[in-house]
Amino acid sequence: MSDAPLGVFDSGVGGLSVLADLRRALPGEDLLYLADTAHVPYGARPDDEIRDLTDRAVSALHARGVKGVVVACNTASAFSLGHLRSRFEMPIIGLVPAVKPAVLSTRSGVVGVLATPGTLRGTLLADVIREFADPAGVRVMRAVSTELVPLVEAGQADSARAHEVLREILTPLAQAGADGLVLGCTHYPFLAGSIRAEFGDTFTLLDSGPAVARHTRRVLTERELLSGRESGGQERFLVTGDAARAAPVMAALLAAGMGSGGLAAGGAYTDGQSNRAAPLPRIESIQT
Repeated sequence: MSDAPLGVFDSGVGGLSVLADLRRALPGEDLLYLADTAHVPYGARPDDEIRDLTDRAVSALHARGVKGVVVACNTASAFSLGHLRSRFEMPIIGLVPAVKPAVLSTRSGVVGVLATPGTLRGTLLADVIREFADPAGVRVMRAVSTELVPLVEAGQADSARAHEVLREILTPLAQAGADGLVLGCTHYPFLAGSIRAEFGDTFTLLDSGPAVARHTRRVLTERELLSGRESGGQERFLVTGDAARAAPVMAALLAAGMGSGGLAAGGAYTDGQSNRAAPLPRIESIQT
């Protein structure tokens, strides 16, 4: 058993959607979340730069004594997992786009993947399409935008511009009969309301967070790193940019991302039983 914190890393605040799933699966774990807000978005950056930024972030978490890291960023996972696992002995857990469940659940035989340019450019998505979609004869359509991540980072996931971008890039998928939409970026679950407002029940929305949380629990258990606590885990937050600027957006996304037994309205943690709330932990600005 280990009560050391579990690290969670994303290029920005999108990984808070994964943090929500981790909190539900691991109520006793302390979670140390690092958002590289000084360099977000990663999607259009060169491959080597993505690897370097991810390495620096994970190194910063390692230096703070984490027992493992969840790379809660699809783009960073697509380019950095092998490198990170060769560098660190602690478990490094990444994201895989939820293509498999989309393939298993489709009735039309067409599914969409909404992703960043970096995730589309990497080999991870192509690998899962080849492994699961191609043998099943399922057509996978890709949708990409460089605007959506910055909109979520700015707290504008439900803005008129977000709706406009989503209409533009997802309408061709709807017209082609796609009935499942893989949210291939951890920022995109925060766009779910906007997607449903524009397209109703056209798409079943799928993301990797719940599966990654279950896998993380298995890995910690197998390595005897799971905390002995059954509840009461705390969160700490680090950003590489302006903490004051990030705080209100992170508070809103934390409140949006957590249901019962998670972060309550206003960003306060509850244990799902007593409903006792504590203030959102202080957000610290660091350099990596």
